[in-house]
Amino acid sequence: MMTSCRNIDLGTSVLDLISCGCGRRQFPKTVCKIGVTRSYGGGGNLLFIRRDVGRSCKAVPTKPKEISLVNGIGEAAKTVSFDLRQESSSKQPISLVNLFGVVADDLQTLNDNLLSIVGAENPVLISAAEQIFGAGGKRMRPGLVFLVSRATAELAGLKELTMEHRRLGEIIEMIHTASLIHDDVLDESDMRRGKETVHELFGTRVAVLAGDFMFAQASWYLANLENLEVIKLISQVIKDFASGEIKQASSLFDCDVTLEDYLLKSYYKTASLVAASTKGAAIFSRVDTDVTEQMYEFGKNLGLSFQVVDDILDFTQSSEQLGKPAGSDLAKGNLTAPVIFALEKEPRLREIIESEFCEEGSLEEGIELVREGGGIRRAQELAREKADDALKNLQCLPQSGFRLALEEMVMFNLERID
Repeated sequence: MMTSCRNIDLGTSVLDLISCGCGRRQFPKTVCKIGVTRSYGGGGNLLFIRRDVGRSCKAVPTKPKEISLVNGIGEAAKTVSFDLRQESSSKQPISLVNLFGVVADDLQTLNDNLLSIVGAENPVLISAAEQIFGAGGKRMRPGLVFLVSRATAELAGLKELTMEHRRLGEIIEMIHTASLIHDDVLDESDMRRGKETVHELFGTRVAVLAGDFMFAQASWYLANLENLEVIKLISQVIKDFASGEIKQASSLFDCDVTLEDYLLKSYYKTASLVAASTKGAAIFSRVDTDVTEQMYEFGKNLGLSFQVVDDILDFTQSSEQLGKPAGSDLAKGNLTAPVIFALEKEPRLREIIESEFCEEGSLEEGIELVREGGGIRRAQELAREKADDALKNLQCLPQSGFRLALEEMVMFNLERID
């Protein structure tokens, strides 16, 4: 009965379910999970999935007026059942649209605000902002802010997100965007997410100034939140970005770089911001310190797992899928987890890297050696290890559709390398 109940056509509506609980665990008792129903006529209802041992799942929609913010339960207006055995052969991958369905309104508000926030004082930057904000970004970080905000809200008895929660999501996305603009300048990348980068379109000078402006604008909004703990937390992230870039630049083509070095650099460049996002959200929910620390660890472990998966995909996906040249990190001498693992078994790989791929065809040979040396397999194990740690960090949260979406986010990341 290994299946996931998602996008099931029931005639008049499509059920965008987060999970039915029967996909990855065997439950000894009745289990209830939460999803989101979208009818063709508009609007959305909360949906509960009930599973009794030995029986089929039952989708129980609630009436709109009976929905509460965090975990409301209403009378069953209608019950629709389906057989798990019939669905088991058509398991569909997790989608970010489904994951963020429970915070879709929050993300829409964020999207509406981003361009006006960036361009309000300097219209010259609007074109640059539109290029990066409109380049197919997943909004994963603010999505995590809103999911953790709502997941921790129940613990604090909050009925609605605060202004601080919403502003934090905007600040995090601005900081992330600024870092991408600067990264593309440093890496001399001309493509991101399949589109031309800001510096390719507008020049390096405008790109650097646009990134600087977004960092400054984010810092101004951050200061106005007047929460010293969060200010220190996010300020450290900006410092970590610089530390990560310096650490990477100083170790290019260095075959003696260790896994610990790689994880620290990955924390600076990726996981630090994710960890600050999730911890900051918990702080603004005013939950206990133990919970805020678990949310920090969750963000750190999820961020590291995401980075390892991204580095695996650099060897397993095509340039079209990546939106940039495949093997680009290796070509630039940035040695990631798959390379570090493969170096332990492939002496020829060291020779090629230390020659900085001066011979024709050496990059392609290096990529093949990473695959043959077990680098990808061991990197997959590392990504799963960090994902397992992230799931454990979520155990402090009450069961809800928001916690379930956070768990599915962890699994979504791993599905990218399955």
